[in-house]
Amino acid sequence: MLVLEQVSKSFAGQPALRDVSLRIPAGEVVVLLGPSGCGKTTLLRIVAGLTLPDAGRVLWQGQLMTEVPVHQRGFGMMFQDYALFPHKNVAQNVVFGLRMLGWPAAAMAARLAEVLALVGLTGFETRPVDELSGGEQQRVALARALAPSPGLLLLDEPLGALDRALRERLMGELRQILKRADAARPGGLTAIYVTHDQAEAFAVADRVVVMSAGQVEQVDAPAALYGRPATPFVARFLGMMNVLPGRAVSQEPPAVETELGVLVLSAWPPGLALDQAVQVLIRPEAAVWPAGPAAVNRLAARVVAYSFRGRYQQVMLAVGEKALQFEFEQAMQLPPVGEMVQVGLAPAGIQLLAGE
Repeated sequence: MLVLEQVSKSFAGQPALRDVSLRIPAGEVVVLLGPSGCGKTTLLRIVAGLTLPDAGRVLWQGQLMTEVPVHQRGFGMMFQDYALFPHKNVAQNVVFGLRMLGWPAAAMAARLAEVLALVGLTGFETRPVDELSGGEQQRVALARALAPSPGLLLLDEPLGALDRALRERLMGELRQILKRADAARPGGLTAIYVTHDQAEAFAVADRVVVMSAGQVEQVDAPAALYGRPATPFVARFLGMMNVLPGRAVSQEPPAVETELGVLVLSAWPPGLALDQAVQVLIRPEAAVWPAGPAAVNRLAARVVAYSFRGRYQQVMLAVGEKALQFEFEQAMQLPPVGEMVQVGLAPAGIQLLAGE
């Protein structure tokens, strides 16, 4: 198990991490997700030993890692630029770390065959790495990181240099590789994976750690994180822009008052008090159109804009001065821009968030 206890770090007086605490069990793939500058790479470098924390502790399998040099931690590392040796072939790149550790030739050959099969590069042993595609180079870098059978694998934006289509194809494969990387290791391979891409995080992670301004905003399984973001920052980072202040006004039916009017909820949240100030999230799939006579939370809205998003269409609606963003199926025929419509908001699509 990896344990981080109140880890803090500043650069030139500017906090990069603020009291970050995490517990990562053996065999779990955890993704650090957040915008650039939120501290996720700094946290990864502290775990690796490449950066020292100003405060806090890092423990691996119960051992304090503060004084343990990078090369003695036994962690695997893979970075966005891959850092492959361009003058060496695939096999020479993959076994480089094993050679430095003094592995016997027969053991190196066996492990080379094993990890190349794992990443789908069997037969590539003699290929020069500078003749490989970006996706193939990514697999070589991953094979090299996995070759010494590390208990902990650290990956910093490993797909960031690839085009979108290739990233989409590889992210699912990468999770499968990480989950079966070393079946002989008790508890499996533990991995920390850094990305700013939510789709990548959801595809790879057992749990996602959302970070903002050096702090942890929420830790959850991908489905739970998307289904119930905890704070306005998490909601907005996941693309849910309809967050507005409100006030709890009724328990029966459960309802909050907002600048849009009184909105009915599907249930009264535990611990919520009457007249309490809240932050209200209206999820992008909450809008119901056309809104029949029985529709709940009816609003008169003006169609402002459409945006084609492949599997769905994003629609901007204005309710008075408030702009709201919703998603509808592509097949749905919506009114033209400028027209007034009546929409309903499904109570299940209205959630209350913590924080400002």
